Amino acid sequence: MPLDKIMRRTETLSHARRQSLVDFALDALREHIGAGTWPVGSRIPNEAELGNMLQIGRNTVREAIRVLSHAGVLEVRQGDGTYVRSIEDPAVVMRTISRSSLRDHFELRAMLEIEGARLAASRRSPRDLRRIEGALTARGECNAADNVDAFLKCDAAFHLAIVEASRNGALIQLYRYFLGMAQEAARSAMIEHGVAEPGQPLHARLFRAIEAGDVAHAARAARAVLRPLIAAFSLVEKNVPSNGRGRAPDAGMEAIDLR
Repeated sequence: MPLDKIMRRTETLSHARRQSLVDFALDALREHIGAGTWPVGSRIPNEAELGNMLQIGRNTVREAIRVLSHAGVLEVRQGDGTYVRSIEDPAVVMRTISRSSLRDHFELRAMLEIEGARLAASRRSPRDLRRIEGALTARGECNAADNVDAFLKCDAAFHLAIVEASRNGALIQLYRYFLGMAQEAARSAMIEHGVAEPGQPLHARLFRAIEAGDVAHAARAARAVLRPLIAAFSLVEKNVPSNGRGRAPDAGMEAIDLR
């Protein structure tokens, strides 16, 4: 094997080993923090002590601390030490969410989108309405049968435009953070389980409710958009046969209660 290939392979293996050690360090630190070994507000051992404790190098410890500091779990105070800031690591939380069932995904998405629609109906501006309507039109022009990913991108743009019209910064950031996983869940629902996305009429109804400033109707319309998906996967988890199209027998548009 040529020398340059041997060197590249060695570098790749070295990088993989280093990453595995960093992951080991991250898991160990998270475990100690979660178990209360170092309570919130307390200072953790220094790099040398942690290296000895975990039997790894200081550089690996430093990288793990950097990752947890960036995540808001640890706080590095120059000249003082590293302190526990939070016991919750967003990366771990999001990985846990990503492993949840599809029904759980769509129920969480419904919670976020229902509140987003409720707030958007009372806070939307003329510019927001133009953006939402434009996204609705683009969604209607996308064909899931031709390109699922392009369709899901259009669908996500519509729902994000609504959430952004809520004027709630925390909700917007959380929804943006969650959106990638929501799209993956929708993709899995459509491709692996044959569950059809709710049609354009339901989405148009949601837009009209927001346009009219009808808070209660906007919330009900947002709930109606995701109700068929939640109903279908409730049956899947209970091993109840659907109507053969991945949809619960009573979860079609005409059966959705918007009262």
